[in-house]
Amino acid sequence: MRLPRALRRSPALPSAAAAFTALALSLTLSACGGSGHPAAAPSQPGVPVSAPATPAPPKPSPSQTVVSMPTGPRTALKVAENTSVGPIYETTLHGRKSGVSGKVWVWLPPQYNDPRYADYGFPVVTLYSGGASSGYNTWTDQQQLPIQAEDVALSKQGKAHPFIMIMPIQNFHDDDNRLLDCSDIPGHPKMATWMGEDVPDFARANFRTLTDRNGWGVMGASTGGLCSAKLSLQFPQTFSAAVPIDGYFIPDSLYWHGHQAEWQANNPQLMVARSTADVSMLVTAGGAEPYEQSVVQAFVKAASTAPSVHLTYYVLPHADHLTSDFKRLIPMSLEYLTQHLAAPTPA
Repeated sequence: MRLPRALRRSPALPSAAAAFTALALSLTLSACGGSGHPAAAPSQPGVPVSAPATPAPPKPSPSQTVVSMPTGPRTALKVAENTSVGPIYETTLHGRKSGVSGKVWVWLPPQYNDPRYADYGFPVVTLYSGGASSGYNTWTDQQQLPIQAEDVALSKQGKAHPFIMIMPIQNFHDDDNRLLDCSDIPGHPKMATWMGEDVPDFARANFRTLTDRNGWGVMGASTGGLCSAKLSLQFPQTFSAAVPIDGYFIPDSLYWHGHQAEWQANNPQLMVARSTADVSMLVTAGGAEPYEQSVVQAFVKAASTAPSVHLTYYVLPHADHLTSDFKRLIPMSLEYLTQHLAAPTPA
């Protein structure tokens, strides 16, 4: 996988993006100063480190959650691929709140259509992939990231919930200087509204879900890591857990030029430092990627000023910024989400 610009050491960063990055780092450092919260120690490869040192919320119980039956209107779904663990469906979601139209893929766990679970609501995980994700989502690829098969295997062992998986696009072109950064950038498609409101509304309209936020998580790798961190902080009323895999946390699209205030408001590195969101988050970095580790550690340090954000940092040993190494993190990610999200619940 090609590294996103924010994770490259090259000095070829465009001047506007470089200025934004420098500003974000300075604001993060000033926000962290004098906070009274110790920064998390750097993680040794393979050893998770939690930060800040606040107790994690208890695992949700079914009594806290209410099942939401499909509200409609139903969306037409077509089978995009038949896998060994069930079909992956595809549709184009026309966002009522954002005005954005984009492709979305859906996978339902085998239990969803099992008559024994006919009145159960299921937890939902939204998955965002690396790269531009314009017209594709790598989490649908059973060779590269077989998260659906892994979920089935782990759920049989009692290690993971059977999750509804929603896999949207992130952009409409491949130019990584002009990505939408999962945000409502002035003058451009309102991707944050589409991702954070229209996509969950689509899931509620079509599937048996859980009404409480403890039934909703978001996960992504690389550029999808930026999305998962940002969306959980921006929409804590919807998402209670997130897993940014090998992500970066300072948006750097050239579309932000001239919109510094909006850029700051949509910058996860700044958002987490002032967040009051009750969010559990697993953030990871590759053990063979020192610069990537420094990027993730800066986010961990920023999070140390936000006691409500329950963050765990993990370095995957001998890992590069590659889809094949993201694949190695699938079991841990599913188990983490299972620990922090509600199980399928009967009405």
